[in-house]
Amino acid sequence: MLKIQIVEKLESIIFYTMDKSIRTYRNYAQKRLKEQGFKITIDQWLILKAIMENPGIKQQELAEKVFKDSASVTRIIELLVKAKYLDRKPNPQDRRKFDLKITKSGMKILQDVQALVLENTKTALNGINENELQTLHSLLKKITENCQQI
Repeated sequence: MLKIQIVEKLESIIFYTMDKSIRTYRNYAQKRLKEQGFKITIDQWLILKAIMENPGIKQQELAEKVFKDSASVTRIIELLVKAKYLDRKPNPQDRRKFDLKITKSGMKILQDVQALVLENTKTALNGINENELQTLHSLLKKITENCQQI
């Protein structure tokens, strides 16, 4: 019988800790959105923000930017259109593609949620000084670069 040797405990694996931090923050942020009465999810807000920052972005690029698969992005876009935060029109040059444009109410929710995002960030980063934050950011970028080279 093959014996598998476990070298480290789950809690000592850095990527487990990173994922736990991200998931905990997302749950906290979603709870705060709901408490404040916003009718938008974190994922919907991220999609809107990515479209705002990247006018004309293609859906596949959008999916990569927000770390979602195309089907998930399509569902989120449909919800944003239904909520009147986003307009989706067929592209005149290529009917298979759609042009996405943030509506006035979409811009308003982006702006309104921004203050809460800043509050959430401040809470999450409480007790972390600027040097620690810069070091963390630099290390995370290195990890990303290392994995992209593979």
